[in-house]
Amino acid sequence: MRILVADDERDLAQALEAMLKREHYSVDVVYDGQDALDYGLAENYDCLVLDIMMPRRDGLEVLHQLREKGVSTPVLLLTAKGEVSDRIRGLNAGTDDYLSKPFAMGEFVARVRALTRRSGAFTPDQLTVGDLTLDRTTFELSANGSSVRLGNREYQLLELLMRQQGRFLSTEELMERIWGYESEAELSVVWAYISYLRRKLESLHANVRIAASRGRGYMLEAGT
Repeated sequence: MRILVADDERDLAQALEAMLKREHYSVDVVYDGQDALDYGLAENYDCLVLDIMMPRRDGLEVLHQLREKGVSTPVLLLTAKGEVSDRIRGLNAGTDDYLSKPFAMGEFVARVRALTRRSGAFTPDQLTVGDLTLDRTTFELSANGSSVRLGNREYQLLELLMRQQGRFLSTEELMERIWGYESEAELSVVWAYISYLRRKLESLHANVRIAASRGRGYMLEAGT
């Protein structure tokens, strides 16, 4: 899952990025409201984290513009202001949740996790396809009584394939969703991680495979 963090406090923004990456999210970070708006309109995110007090555009203006453009991505507003009137303004502008600074990192991650679950259909802590189970809290993949722990990119890639089971995802879409819009990685990195996952599926003797189709991309299939 991809998260956008927008906060002009660079130390805090980088700390939030590190925390979210530790939880196996893909994260983009920007430091002003105009960049937050541009990224929010151009990218496909699962959650937006917006500070209210930012240069160029404040978080409330960014939120208002995104909602006017039809962007329904869940938004968590961060602010040093904790007054009821500020919370009301945020909620009226279309935010999904609100967190006043300073806050505990554990609570921040829990709120982001709740918002990403809320976007679309409910996603349980364990995803299952065929005899394959992915635990979204321990990042372990298991089948037939055996399990392996996935690395960050492996987990993100397989989680996306499992959530989109039955649909081909193009190499470009996987690249954008997992590595990000401004990544300097080559498209071949997708093929490399698909190969890593295929080897792990084989080691677990799972009845699930990653199918490939020229021009269409990759799809997770469960055998009979």
